[in-house]
Amino acid sequence: MGSWVKKTSLPSMESDGFPVDESGRGTPHRDKQSRSKRMEKFKFCIDRGGTFTDIYAEVPGGSDSCVLKLLSVDPTNYDDAPIEGIRRILEEYTGNIIPRSSKIPTDKIEWIRMGTTVATNALLERKGERIALCVSRGFKDLLQIGNQARPNIFDLKVSKPSNLYEEVIEADERIELLLNQELKSSPSVVEGISGELVRVSKPLNIEALVPLLKGLLAKGINCLAVVLLHSYTYPHHEIMIEKLALKMGFRHVSLSSSLTPMIRMVPRGLTASVDAYLTPVIKEYLSGFISKFEGGAGKVNVLFMQSDGGLAPEKSFSGHKAVLSGPAGGVVGYSQTLYGLETMKPLIGFDMGGTSTDVSRYDGSYAHVLETQIAGAIVQAPQLDINTVAAGGGSKLKFQFGSFRVGPESVGAHPGPVCYRKGGDLAITDANLILGTVIPDYFPFIFGPDENQPLDVEATRKAFEKLSVEINSYKKMQDSYARDMTVEEIALGFVNVANETMCRPIRQLTEMKGHETRNHALACFGGAGPQHACAIARSLGMSEVLIHRYCGILSAYGMGLADVVEEAQEPYSSVYNSDSLIEACRRELFLKRKVEQRLREQGFKDENITTESYLNLRYDGTDTAIMVKRQVEEEEFNFATEFVKLFQQEYGFKLQNKKILISDVRVRGIGVTNILRSLELEPLSGNPLKEGQYKIYFGTGWEETPLFKLEKLGYGHVLYGPAIIINGNSTVIVEPKCKASITKYGNIKIEIDSSPNTVKIAEKVADVVQLSIFNHRFMGIAEQMGRTLQRTSISTNIKERLDFSCALFSPDGGLVANAPHVPVHLGAMSSTVRWQLQYWGDDLHEGDVLVTNHPCAGGSHLPDITVITPVFDDIKLVFFVASRGHHAEIGGITPGSMPPFSKAIWEEGAAIKAFKLLERGVFQEERIINLLQSPTSDENSGYQVPGTRRLQDNLSDLRAQVAANQRGIVLIKELIEQYGFKTVQSYMIHVQKNAEEAVREMLKSMATKLEQETGSSVIEEEDYMDDGSVIHLKLSIDAKTGEATFDFGGTSSEVYGNWNAPEAVTSAAVIYCLRSLLDVDIPLNQGCLAPVKIYIPEGSFLSPTEKAAVVGGNVLTSQRVTDVILTAFQACACSQGCMNNLTFGDNSFGYYETIGGGSGAGPTWNGTSGVQCHMTNTRMTDPEIFEQRYPVFLHRFSLRESSGGVGYHRGGDGLVREIEFRCPVVVSILSERRVHAPRGLKGGENGSRGANYLIRKDKRRVYLGGKNTVNVDAGEILQIYTPGGGGWGSSS
Repeated sequence: MGSWVKKTSLPSMESDGFPVDESGRGTPHRDKQSRSKRMEKFKFCIDRGGTFTDIYAEVPGGSDSCVLKLLSVDPTNYDDAPIEGIRRILEEYTGNIIPRSSKIPTDKIEWIRMGTTVATNALLERKGERIALCVSRGFKDLLQIGNQARPNIFDLKVSKPSNLYEEVIEADERIELLLNQELKSSPSVVEGISGELVRVSKPLNIEALVPLLKGLLAKGINCLAVVLLHSYTYPHHEIMIEKLALKMGFRHVSLSSSLTPMIRMVPRGLTASVDAYLTPVIKEYLSGFISKFEGGAGKVNVLFMQSDGGLAPEKSFSGHKAVLSGPAGGVVGYSQTLYGLETMKPLIGFDMGGTSTDVSRYDGSYAHVLETQIAGAIVQAPQLDINTVAAGGGSKLKFQFGSFRVGPESVGAHPGPVCYRKGGDLAITDANLILGTVIPDYFPFIFGPDENQPLDVEATRKAFEKLSVEINSYKKMQDSYARDMTVEEIALGFVNVANETMCRPIRQLTEMKGHETRNHALACFGGAGPQHACAIARSLGMSEVLIHRYCGILSAYGMGLADVVEEAQEPYSSVYNSDSLIEACRRELFLKRKVEQRLREQGFKDENITTESYLNLRYDGTDTAIMVKRQVEEEEFNFATEFVKLFQQEYGFKLQNKKILISDVRVRGIGVTNILRSLELEPLSGNPLKEGQYKIYFGTGWEETPLFKLEKLGYGHVLYGPAIIINGNSTVIVEPKCKASITKYGNIKIEIDSSPNTVKIAEKVADVVQLSIFNHRFMGIAEQMGRTLQRTSISTNIKERLDFSCALFSPDGGLVANAPHVPVHLGAMSSTVRWQLQYWGDDLHEGDVLVTNHPCAGGSHLPDITVITPVFDDIKLVFFVASRGHHAEIGGITPGSMPPFSKAIWEEGAAIKAFKLLERGVFQEERIINLLQSPTSDENSGYQVPGTRRLQDNLSDLRAQVAANQRGIVLIKELIEQYGFKTVQSYMIHVQKNAEEAVREMLKSMATKLEQETGSSVIEEEDYMDDGSVIHLKLSIDAKTGEATFDFGGTSSEVYGNWNAPEAVTSAAVIYCLRSLLDVDIPLNQGCLAPVKIYIPEGSFLSPTEKAAVVGGNVLTSQRVTDVILTAFQACACSQGCMNNLTFGDNSFGYYETIGGGSGAGPTWNGTSGVQCHMTNTRMTDPEIFEQRYPVFLHRFSLRESSGGVGYHRGGDGLVREIEFRCPVVVSILSERRVHAPRGLKGGENGSRGANYLIRKDKRRVYLGGKNTVNVDAGEILQIYTPGGGGWGSSS
């Protein structure tokens, strides 16, 4: 297969070798493959990618197909790559010259199918249409706030994607969901589309919108996204706005209610923004594309690939459905040509490109998700479940702190890798070049000043030799007898680390859904993927790799295998029962007729139309909905039974006595095309023809490796590794001990020798390559534990707000890996494990599971329950795994277990120091129920406080924590089985030493910086709690040894309140700050604290006595400790310094949230507004879910303008949250920074203090202070103003 590449072009890393002629100008390549019938017209399948455009064409005449590759952007030669490709192919095969200035004749074109990255690129580069957002009054900043979480918890800058919209206007209107007990007989009450009753409490003020819309047009903005509260069920106000805007001259209006009529305002609004931002760009491109054909749209049959794997005509191809257009073609390509034809195993799609790798799964049906995040924008629409990891051919290679690091940064196409002769950095492509798996003879000669030279092997080798000096010097420092690594060993090491980086998302994709990774086959495509296929499959325990004959252009080929898809969906909110099922079926039939009619209008006959029906179901009280597909056409199909089965398969348990709720009805109409078919080849006799011999470096050394071209191989040919197969623009590496065969469909099947990896144990020092790999493996275990906990829990706090952490520990309780979930838990569990180890001693056995939450036993506060499982190898204790989750109810003097006025630990709920939840595998249910439910009391007064009010939720979440730990145990034992116990134990120690070294180096550089700026590496800082209690820190750093002492001497005594913080909280704050100051992704383990001494005076409120109240220490004091440490390091100004804890409820329900604020500014950045800061990163409940499930109206959730401190860099603004209660409840607020403001730094001004108010029925506005509990009546309104962040530097 040939390629067409301009002489002046530069391939991306995803093109690891394709042939061109000597001039650099190739020709369309003819690929002969027998066909059953003669074709009369051309058929084009096109994937317009970011760098290359791939074209697969079927040619009239029966036996020819054509493969073509062009640069997507080459303005000196053509305006549009797909048009140019079609033009060249028509010229080549018809013999007729078609000038570029003339239109393409359509009489010989049957159809064109295309996927395009136009939308994705516009989103990535922020080059979409200028748009404005129209939103309900009180929510103008809602999409900017999102769920409050920050993307990277260790990024002090809190970098967030920019808004797509330039302006926001607010619509004066209000729709209210009715509660069951409220009056329904009112003219303002109507039934929404979902079946829910709504009240139009404030009709849309259409006149007030006119001047606002005129103002937008005057600014040149003529595209609008609209999202109104509860428009998913009552879209009328959105429709009125659309009519007005179009009448006034707006070019495009995207309504959230028509794009994704599903509950949850934030993702629906973000989807509308994406659609408004991208659709005009796409429409402009598509109309330009179609205009290049004779007769325009009426004469050419063009369909476009959508993110869901279905095709759509130009008129229904919109922005929010286009962002995964290209990758979707690849999924369709491998699934329709390999599954069922080449294997019956479920497939893992592995598409490795230049900057990233896409991973997907197929087991006979497409896996769809309804929501995903792409380029920082959330899109809520059916789309294929494709996971992207930042590792590809262009991933940058680094050696830092004693270990190999690959990515996530990419060298890009310009300047590219070192071998591109443009002064780039080392990348995976360079490593493959050194190893011989990238072959310069099969790469275009387009490099150098005259763009006529091959890849620069010599420069690449010199760059690796330079790096080898650094690596080997480091090794000698660790062990004077260490053997130097060769350039080839270093290159292979980086490739191995890259492979492990790509294995992590594959394990997560399969195992988080309850599937065994090893039971899959790897379907590998993309330019760089086939070089890594054997190693990836072996690492994952797979025995089979499949590589399609068109693997380099499979996304294009997949366009011809896809069906046309029409989707229709509407919300329907009801409890699942016989009556609601009848209504759901009625809606299903209506939607079915709707999509069938759309497909008929596109020319499909009834026999080629099929439909799939779904009900979106969830358990009452959870957000975990599953789209349940109707398996049979009979009306009596039981969706509930299927839902329970799917729920148990994915989450590992059933929920007893819970109602099943219907959320949506969805119908997917499919116009079946059957256009491209895989045809069988005749067997070929004789031996495969070898094209040449090349040396490749494998783990055992250099090996002479024969090279074959796929086009000269046939069905039945078998190649034993090592071997190279050149497949057009892809290089397939068959590793030693593997066997490749050509299948009857012309594809490559590789059988993998799955012998386990072995690692030599370095007694003194770690192997620098394996160190990085084990860091990945240990962290991967902690992450998978977290996913298991999230999947199997039922409480909102853990499942949706993600208030949990998981970790694994060495047998002495030292932290090995802590997945970065909630910062306040970081490193804090180590003291918990060590306390339990000391307490139980030798009385720990296989099958024991421990539970604790007491602060004196290493806990944080009582709602955070820690479950610890010892791991044994035979009878030897080898590891601990632990999970900590915030339980929404644990007892205490107020519902929600976050009492503002607790003065002693017994007022805060059930306290457990040490208990075996499972003893030798037996669940101690009766005893744990007794511990959780028994009232607590003051030993002096005898006054009793109730135990937990939500026992079943506690038990369910405890079981989920046990399941998460069990998942960790299984993965650890797999690791031991693969590498051996001694090796795993050895690297458990090595990863901690590696983290220690990273922190030491950071502290050395920090000490030097502080000495330069202040003349001393000893700094004293202090800050105050709102009651006047002082946190005093003396920070001393030794520039020579890289050691630091955090001396909190001078801190105030234990307080008669609940913001006392156990020592583990301060340790967590220290480890969080150290990790945030490091610009390197080091593992979070005990080594981070090894060069650090923390002194906390006993009896202070950072080391309180056993009886002290502590519920606020974890959520308030932790933030102040963090501010003090970061100020001492002069890293950034103070952030909001609070978590703004709000709880409300009665005896029937409880609700808990933490509210974000402003982050502090730094030396090079402004603070970020409306985010969770530092020690928390929990999510906020969506406004529509909030109002649907709880008796509240949310009147306002927006940024608190000008609350950030003024400075050269301004602090981030806080938030305003205004909640009206619809029935009597008990409300508790636990907050700080209401007296002492977040401080600025280097002359920056302080951020604004927070404030809490209650508006009574008689309109009195009462200040609540920072901490209060109050009985609230229906109609009363709570207003919370969160603090802003401090500014940095003088504004002058």
